[in-house]
This record gives sequence, C-alpha cells and structure tokens, in this order.
Amino acid sequence: MKHLVVLLMVLTLSSYVYSEDAKEIMRRSQNAFLYQADDMKVKVTMRLISSSGAERRRVLTMLRRDVTDGGRQFYYIYFHEPPDVKGMTFMVHKYPDRDDDRWLFIPALNMVKRIAARDRASSFVGSDFTYEDVSGRDIDEDEHQLLRKEVLKGENCLVIKSIPRKEDMPYSYRISWISEKTYLPLKIEYYNHTGKVYKVFTADEVKNIQGYPTVVRRTMRNLQSGHRTEVSFEEVKYNIGLEEGIFTERFLRRPPRSLLR
Repeated sequence: MKHLVVLLMVLTLSSYVYSEDAKEIMRRSQNAFLYQADDMKVKVTMRLISSSGAERRRVLTMLRRDVTDGGRQFYYIYFHEPPDVKGMTFMVHKYPDRDDDRWLFIPALNMVKRIAARDRASSFVGSDFTYEDVSGRDIDEDEHQLLRKEVLKGENCLVIKSIPRKEDMPYSYRISWISEKTYLPLKIEYYNHTGKVYKVFTADEVKNIQGYPTVVRRTMRNLQSGHRTEVSFEEVKYNIGLEEGIFTERFLRRPPRSLLR
C-alpha cells in the first residue's frame, strides 16, 4: 500500500511538472509570435478565398505597442481597401488579467462599435481569423498539455494540447506545433465538440526581420466550408517608437495619417 501511495504521488507530480512545462512553452510561443520588440508596424494583405476559388482582398496597416512583455498590449488597425471598408479602424487594448477591450469604427455609419468579450470568437471582417486570433489569447484561459515532440517542415516541434477552461469557445481544444528553435507556432489544429478538426492555421513563411523571427505568410483554413484566408506581412518594422496616445478612442475616427502611408 505504501509503495502504491508513493507511485501515485510521483505520477501526480510528474503530471503537474509536465503541465507547467507546457504552459511555459505556450508563454514563450506567445512572446515570440505576438510580442517581438517593443512595437511594430506592418502592411497586411488578406486574401479571402472561397471553395470555388473566388477571391476578396483586404489591405490594412497594423500598429502594435507593448506595455509589458506577455502582458498589456495595444493594437490599431486601419483598412485601406476595398472601398467598402476603406477608413474602417479597429483597436484592441489587451490585458493579462481581464477581458480585452475591442472597438471597431465603421465610417459609413459614423459609429464606434464595442466588440463584446462574447464576440471574440466571431469572424474578423469576414475572414477565417477571429477577433481573438488578431491579438492572441490569454495563456491562463486554457489548460496546456505537452503531448510529444515531432518534426514538422524540417523543424523539431513541441506538440501542445490546449483546452479552454470555460466552454465559451467554438472549439473543444486545439493542438499546436511549436518550433523548438524559434518558439513560433508552425501549425494549429482546432477541434470541434465532436472531436474533429474543423480549422487549421499554418505558418507558411518565416523571415528574420531586425533579429526577430517573423511569420510573414500565414493561412487559416476552414475544413468544413472549404474557405481559407491567406495573410501576408510586408514592410515590417520593429521599434519605431509608437506613442501610447495613438491607441485611444479619438484616433478611431481620426487616424494618424503619417503612420499609415
């Protein structure tokens, strides 16, 4: 009986350490993917492609400023085209310990819309990415498990299973392939509540920009509808000295034009 108790304690401790290792891996991955440098400016092209091959485009500028690594963070997005979304702006105030604040300015209606926390899993401007995909998800909102190590695209990866603590997401869990070299997510599979993969993220191209490994081409595929969204990053610039004042509500209606050229 004594040996059985010791064995159970060892197994429980091993499981705890395994879980803690997985959480730390995901934290490092988020920092590598979403918190490079102190700030960032990038021109983004989104191609929304239907199962029949019909294509729509979104062209936008994204500004990002970090307050703390892995913590508080600001995003500002301005849409250049197509004409029906030109002038639209989107802003995120990301917090490590509570729901993020998200606003969308729709110029055709001259209206600022607050994106509720419950809508964070909704489609971002008709794409296969969600509002939450844009700025990321709090590490502590999920339970993380290190499943195995595996080679993907010639890179050694750590394979992590992440299960939401609350049943408020459209997926029951996701599995991420995290590069051991860069800690960037190279692939993420999203599983529905029947245990089937319904959406897949892939990092299609990684470049070293100013010393930071950066995913410059990425794709989100919806396996159910056959629709996919391909995203490319161009003119990526880090540490340009973005001021916090840019990320306020007044700039939703009055974009900082000098930063959007």
